[in-house]
Amino acid sequence: MSMRIGGLASGMDIDQIVGDLMKAERMPLDKLYQKKQVYEWQRDDYREMNKLLAELDDFIFNGVYKQSTFTPKIITSSNESAVMAKNISSTIDVNTTIRVDQLAEAAYMNSASDIRSDTSFDPSGKLTDERTKLNTDFTSNTFTIQAVKADGTLGNVVEFTIDPDADSLNAVIDRINKSDAGVTAFYDDTTGRLSMIAKNTGDVSGQAEIVVTGDFLTGSLDLASDNIVAGANGKEGKNAVFNINGIDTERYSNTFQINGFEYTLKQVTDDGDGISQANELVNITSETDVDSIYNSIVDFVVKYNEIIGKINSELSEERYRDYLPLTEEQKKELSDKDIELWEEKAKSGILKNDLLLSSGLSDMRMDLSNSVDGISSDYNQLSELGITTSGNYLEKGKLIIDEIKLKAAINDDPNAVYELFNTEVKDAKGDLVYDQSGIAVRLRETTANTISFIEQKAGNTYQTYTQYSLGTTIHSVENDIIRFEDRLISIEDRYWSQFTAMELAIQRANEQAAYLAQQFAQ
Repeated sequence: MSMRIGGLASGMDIDQIVGDLMKAERMPLDKLYQKKQVYEWQRDDYREMNKLLAELDDFIFNGVYKQSTFTPKIITSSNESAVMAKNISSTIDVNTTIRVDQLAEAAYMNSASDIRSDTSFDPSGKLTDERTKLNTDFTSNTFTIQAVKADGTLGNVVEFTIDPDADSLNAVIDRINKSDAGVTAFYDDTTGRLSMIAKNTGDVSGQAEIVVTGDFLTGSLDLASDNIVAGANGKEGKNAVFNINGIDTERYSNTFQINGFEYTLKQVTDDGDGISQANELVNITSETDVDSIYNSIVDFVVKYNEIIGKINSELSEERYRDYLPLTEEQKKELSDKDIELWEEKAKSGILKNDLLLSSGLSDMRMDLSNSVDGISSDYNQLSELGITTSGNYLEKGKLIIDEIKLKAAINDDPNAVYELFNTEVKDAKGDLVYDQSGIAVRLRETTANTISFIEQKAGNTYQTYTQYSLGTTIHSVENDIIRFEDRLISIEDRYWSQFTAMELAIQRANEQAAYLAQQFAQ
């Protein structure tokens, strides 16, 4: 940096002069900063559009993309206290009768007697201190438990290890209950007995449902080796036994599925003779829950209209080219409100008529309007469900619904409505066969592609400048800014060098004039 002398000889305000000269020199730099700001606003707007598209995709995925959206049924039971049902995955209605002969029950076994020799036994105390208060001490610190699984077979043997110096009876019980041994145990402090019950109902044919080893269980806790041997201190598991549409059958649990419907047996209806009487039969019937499916489709249409409305608004927003981003110097001269109003205009229309977004919206409209080839029903186009594009061009592709027509289609064939939305066909390469794939599938594909194209241009919050095209442009402008700022430093130094040289020359001239004046005076 050159030596700076600020007008001592000339009396001029050199700081002001250089400052004014540098303002002119900085004008190209201000334009670079404004250029960078516009690119950043554009990037941010693109990312906001991607958020909207991702929001639509999530809404589709959690709504009309799921089969469960199209399977709600209104199910009626003639005796809900005995049998209840709900639809899990069936698209057809049910009309069936059930007679409940026996409910499924879980096996259990209990201590044969009070395990305590001293009623002061503390189940929360360490076993090393409390074991002397048991009727029978244990010699092994390991034991095993094996119990029935949900499928009615005996599960794997689960081994436990006791540390008497650290474990209490309650701690051991807690470990059992949290394990995958398949049982729940508890200790009754009043009777001094332990109870162990299987977590799953059902009868393991020809075998016990709970099997234990280890003298901690069979000795100290006075349990039998299994629930059958336990006799009066145990109980065997039972299957649910019932007659459905004239067929005698059974299940391991009181809750089971048949043809996509889940049934829950709650009460025996048979009088014990195994013969169906009218008063012993529970009638289960179902019908399509038209309103629920209708509302899900309406929600989809509303969300779609909302998202494309916001994107279309961005595409048609007015661009005010005279409103450039404010420089820091300009902001100092304005109030916060004025800055806000100015930047609102400066940001407006950044994505006006953007090709990426326009192309994405056009593809989405095609997804909705084109028919789905190859599906088995007559409902192969949204318009056949009563969903059409608005005839008002100002609404730019928004959907409208004919409620009567849509509800009639749902009531007529809810599975066909599901197929129209979610049929998915792929070729040998795994690529989507567009013409044969459903509305929701197409939309998700188009949305994903549009998001990907926008990310290539505007990136996301996890990417660096070099990973997307606008980032590369912003980075290039930043480098231009750095180079120009270095150049401004050199220019400012040059101005100061020139004015300093001028000051020194004036100083020397003043000194010479003073000397001459002194000589003439003499």
